[in-house]
Amino acid sequence: MTEPVVVFEERATADGGRIGLATLNASRSLNALSLEMIQLLDTRLRQWAEDPAIHAVWLDGAGDKAFCAGGDVVSLVKALKQEEDEGGVRGRHAQEYFTHEYRLDYLLHTYPKPVLVWADGIVMGGGLGLTAGANHRLVTETTRVAMPEITIGLYPDIGASWFLNRMLPGIGAYLGLTGANLNARDALDLGLADHFIPRERKDELLAGICDSHMVEGSENSAEAVIMRNVAELERRDQAPSAQVRPLLDHLQSLTRKARVEDAIAAILEDANEDAWLAANRKRLAAGCPLSARLAWEMLERHRHGSLADAFRDELVASIQCNVLGDFAEGVRALLIDKDQSPRWRHQDVSSISDADLEAMFSPPWHQQPGPLDDL
Repeated sequence: MTEPVVVFEERATADGGRIGLATLNASRSLNALSLEMIQLLDTRLRQWAEDPAIHAVWLDGAGDKAFCAGGDVVSLVKALKQEEDEGGVRGRHAQEYFTHEYRLDYLLHTYPKPVLVWADGIVMGGGLGLTAGANHRLVTETTRVAMPEITIGLYPDIGASWFLNRMLPGIGAYLGLTGANLNARDALDLGLADHFIPRERKDELLAGICDSHMVEGSENSAEAVIMRNVAELERRDQAPSAQVRPLLDHLQSLTRKARVEDAIAAILEDANEDAWLAANRKRLAAGCPLSARLAWEMLERHRHGSLADAFRDELVASIQCNVLGDFAEGVRALLIDKDQSPRWRHQDVSSISDADLEAMFSPPWHQQPGPLDDL
């Protein structure tokens, strides 16, 4: 019998209410986020939002390696190839996938009940999209957060055009350009996480919440109960050492530039021998030039915009990365053929024409209403 890709459960609370639990159940793929997963989550979350007996929602991932290592990009590329072979409309599956993904992410940002995400292990790309909007983003000693889209010809999407802008100036740009890996302490320092809980305390935390009485509008409301239980188990002193905070001034000096070309040059020419910085330089040097340009451009476009506007713009750019950009080639080189030798369309950022960039923001639905216009 085929295992469900998302396991749903409802656990009783001491007052007769329930906590809704959703577990991504594809541990072999590090819980890569498929379209089916997205649709199942969206449907159940909307049901739970309307159910007065559901006090809060808990999201986690199966296995001990990842909450979610990103979107199911291999399936996206296979669908694009099938569209080409069959002479269909290229990018149709990409439009469906990203529309549903961003709608789910927006739902989490605006959810009417507390949402806890157990962000243990790898949390990348689409996994960060699920995490970013939660009320309680719980990280552990094994948490590894990144937006490494520059390695596959995409760019930091899933609302990152909005939330990376809310970091200290220049830091979001550095993360977007380099795909830097962050640990739990970094995630806390940069506003990508809320609490550090040792992974061995997961069951204890969930049990404590379920054993509580929750009365809406009182000191025993769901939010208050969650906060009390989290506070009892939080151990920030056990978090790994910060990688970003000691380098804040240095990182800002690299990216506080007028042009993306200048920021990239500063990063690549940086002589600092710190191992974390060196790994980031290497990733940028081998990464997709169009992705770097898009990462920079999206942050510029949404510096003062709304989350909904960012998702609408990201939908267009992500579809065009599939149809016009380097996404298929990046995924091929990294995850399908695994030759680690992508053939990017542009030699460097400077060779990307204004027309090339403009095409990435041309809606495939032209003058018709967009799929996310109602957000």
